[in-house]
Amino acid sequence: MQLNKDDIIIGERLRGIREGMRMTREEFSEKIDITDSFLGQIERGERALSVKTLRKVVKYTGISSDYLLFGKNSSNTTIQKINNILSLNSETTSDFIYHIAVYSNEYCEKLSKKNINLLKET
Repeated sequence: MQLNKDDIIIGERLRGIREGMRMTREEFSEKIDITDSFLGQIERGERALSVKTLRKVVKYTGISSDYLLFGKNSSNTTIQKINNILSLNSETTSDFIYHIAVYSNEYCEKLSKKNINLLKET
């Protein structure tokens, strides 16, 4: 069986994220609702990460899909840190904090754009 280099790299990134959260494959796979054997196959590059699973990983961890798929370090570190702390204890709390951080980030971006436009007008 020929392994796809991109799948191997994505799997390594996913393993790094999981290990950074200090979670076992069993714990992490339960949180994103896949089997631990399937997660192991993804982490080894034997199976490709589906869009459905990608969405679950991004939602649960706060890691950007850009980072997971392409290695671009565009993840929102605030969301990542909050999820790393809270996701081990409560998925509901983690989702709540995640959405607060996302909307806060969007609000800050809007304020920043508004301030830039005000500066251009003067």
